[in-house]
Amino acid sequence: MPRFTSTAAVIGILYAGVALLPALAADGGAIPDFSSNNTGWDGGGENDFTSPKSGPGPVTSDPAEPYISNFTARRTGQAPNWRIADLTNPILKPWVVDALRQANDDARNGKAMFTREARCWPQGVPAMLLNPILLFFVQTPKEVWILQQADHRVRRVYLDQPHTANPKPSWFGESVGHYEGGDTLVVDTIGMNDKTFVDSYRTPHTTQLHVVERFKLIDGGKTLEVDFTVDDPGAFNMPWSASKRWKRVKRTLEEETCAENNATFFKYEVEPMPQADKPDF
Repeated sequence: MPRFTSTAAVIGILYAGVALLPALAADGGAIPDFSSNNTGWDGGGENDFTSPKSGPGPVTSDPAEPYISNFTARRTGQAPNWRIADLTNPILKPWVVDALRQANDDARNGKAMFTREARCWPQGVPAMLLNPILLFFVQTPKEVWILQQADHRVRRVYLDQPHTANPKPSWFGESVGHYEGGDTLVVDTIGMNDKTFVDSYRTPHTTQLHVVERFKLIDGGKTLEVDFTVDDPGAFNMPWSASKRWKRVKRTLEEETCAENNATFFKYEVEPMPQADKPDF
C-alpha cells in the first residue's frame, strides 16, 4: 500500500473546508476532531519527549551536561549547546550505547549534531512527533493523514485494514489505526527502515521498530497529547514509553519546501546539491 500522497492533493483538501470526518468510530462511538476549522497543532518549539511517570522512558540529557536549547537560551540567557545523551538508560543495547557515546564525543568536540530534518530527510516514527513546527490532520472515513508543515511530509494511517504480512521498509513505515473512546486515535506502525533516529539524541534503531501511538484531546480540546510505546528488540532491552503535547492554534498549512543538503551547512561527508549560479526565470 502506498505511504505518500501528493502535496497538491493535501493542500486542496485542507483549503476546501470539506467535512471529511466519519460519523462514528469502529466501536460505534464518536471520534475526536483534530482537523476542522483551520486547526493546526503547535509543538511549542522544544523537541524533546516527556518521560513517563513510571517505567522505562526515552533517552534524555546527561544530568552532568544538561542540554540548553536555543529556545531555553533566549528565555534564560544561558549559552546553547548540543545534546549529550545519558548512557546509563537501561533500555539501551550495548551497540546503541556505543553509537550514542560516539555522538556524545562528536558533540563535545564541536561537531554540529544535525537532526535528520535539518538535511531534509524524513524523520521516521516516533521522531516526526518532535518537529517543533506545526502539525495538521486530515480525517476521512478510511484514512487519517498526519502532516508536517515542514516540507509537507505526510503520514497515512489506514483505518479500514490490518497490517500487510511483509511491508517493505520505508521512512514512515506502515501505519494502521482506529478510534477509541471519543477522544483518542490509536496508531500502530511497523515496517520502518533503519535510516532514522528515534529522538533528537541520534539514538539508532533497527527495522524491527514497532511504535504504538495514542493521540488524545485534553484540556477541553485545546491540547493534543500523544502517549506512545516503542518496541525494538534489536536496539532496546525492553519497550519504553514517552509523550508529547501540542497546543491548538487557528492556522492553515503554509508552503515550506526543503532541498536535501542544499548547502551542506554542517559540512558532513556528502557533497552539497548542485545549485544554479542565477535563476532561470
